[in-house]
Amino acid sequence: MNNTLHKFENVVFDGTDANKADAAIIFVHGRGDASDGMHKLANYVVKKENVALAFPKATNATWYPASFLQPWDVNQPWLDSALDNLANIVKHFNESGVADENIYFLGFSQGACLALDYTARNAKKYGGIMALSGGLIGPHIDASKYSGNYEGTKVLLGCSDVDFHIPVERVHDSEKMLLELGANVDKRIYPGMGHLINDDEIEAVIEILNG
Repeated sequence: MNNTLHKFENVVFDGTDANKADAAIIFVHGRGDASDGMHKLANYVVKKENVALAFPKATNATWYPASFLQPWDVNQPWLDSALDNLANIVKHFNESGVADENIYFLGFSQGACLALDYTARNAKKYGGIMALSGGLIGPHIDASKYSGNYEGTKVLLGCSDVDFHIPVERVHDSEKMLLELGANVDKRIYPGMGHLINDDEIEAVIEILNG
């Protein structure tokens, strides 16, 4: 793979060693974050013990170069590399003894889009998926890209109705696709909020991760 793309060896693992963990959480950062913000968020929302944490780091702090609404090929090969990176993290946890149903995804902005798209392409029973200010990737929802069954996995979709990066219509369309794939979706649209994470979302994340 091109050396400029995303590398599994850049993933920062924290918390309990995966071989001893009861659960694992993958924190997927947004554009420009380089995962520092996700480390701070993890310190606040993770209450349980025996949880392994993964913080993938995008090369040049961006998972893909253009808007998530652009045609898929515009964001290649970075998008496929980013999806592969998540697949390798899941594989690492699986091989360490953490089942899919005990793996959680938490992403913000670009990271939320990536977490949603990865899990929708590999829908199965996960611990939970929290997508804050994000939606499924592409110029439109292409159902042929997604397969499997979430089997009732809890999915939190939180977003502003005026987010300048994430059109609220894409959040609604993403919810429809996730429901078709068997997810249990909690969609929360916040009037006038902007592109950020609010206290209500934080409380919902804490409930999913520690419930």
